[in-house]
Amino acid sequence: MTAITLDTYALITTLKESGVPEQQAKAQIDAITKIVDVAREQIEHDHKLDDTASKRDLKELELTLSAKLRESELKLEAKISESKAELVRWVIGAGFLQVALITGLILKLSDKI
Repeated sequence: MTAITLDTYALITTLKESGVPEQQAKAQIDAITKIVDVAREQIEHDHKLDDTASKRDLKELELTLSAKLRESELKLEAKISESKAELVRWVIGAGFLQVALITGLILKLSDKI
């Protein structure tokens, strides 16, 4: 954070030149310096708070991640179902092919007997 610098000597001199007693000018500049310091500290504090996650932020993140996780789970379940269906088709197809081959062999062998 950039520091705010005040030329307090120049400010006191300006106030004195305009007729303000030196003690009063010093007191006014001290008060202004303290106000500027407090304002700077508050700005720094607020800036740090902006970077801090609140409970609401964390809850929103949790809900978002939960929704994305559920979406991923649903996609994965769909892919698993597709894979199962394809596997069943291949097994049934292979089974029919085996039955056809065995039947063909039996018929071929029965012709030779």
